[in-house]
Amino acid sequence: MAQPGDRRGVAFAAIVVVIAAVGIYLTMWPDSGEEPEAGPVPSAVATAPAPSSTPLATASAAPFDVYSYLPLNREQLAAAADLAERFTAVYGTFRYDEDPAAYAQRLKAYTTAELGGILTRTMTSAGTVEQNRNDEIVSTATGKVKEIRQIDKSSVVFVVTENRQVTAKSGNQQVTDDLAVTVSQLGTDWRIFEVLPATQGQDGDPG
Repeated sequence: MAQPGDRRGVAFAAIVVVIAAVGIYLTMWPDSGEEPEAGPVPSAVATAPAPSSTPLATASAAPFDVYSYLPLNREQLAAAADLAERFTAVYGTFRYDEDPAAYAQRLKAYTTAELGGILTRTMTSAGTVEQNRNDEIVSTATGKVKEIRQIDKSSVVFVVTENRQVTAKSGNQQVTDDLAVTVSQLGTDWRIFEVLPATQGQDGDPG
């Protein structure tokens, strides 16, 4: 018959075996709270497209006639520009000792009847005449088209540079102004419809 001490030894040995088995189980079984180790993630490198060495807008070798896209042909535009330049030269050329009506008449040769009347009243007004005579102003001018501001089928607005050489009692000076000159087509001819400082501008529509 087994003694009590022998039974205690067997029980102790059984406990040791169970503890060892549990330890092995815990060691071998993965912890459910841990995240699996992430594998290597391939890196995505964004590459910008190489800039094109060729401009998007390029001129072809085919002839390009810009006048075919305009409401006026080459001859019409040249005639209007010539009139604008000649009028500007006359507009800025005058002298204090001439008859103001003669100066106004020169301008009216280039203008519409309406503008001619406006310029005549301005150039022959007492204030303008007195100022020119008191300072003994003599002005000589040239005109040169600087740019086309607006164009349609019956009128063109040119920006014309007026260069004036002025002599006067108050002192001689070189005066340069940009004028917005509207040239309007009347039948087969052209007339000056309006003249203003270029900074004011105008629609160029003769109505």
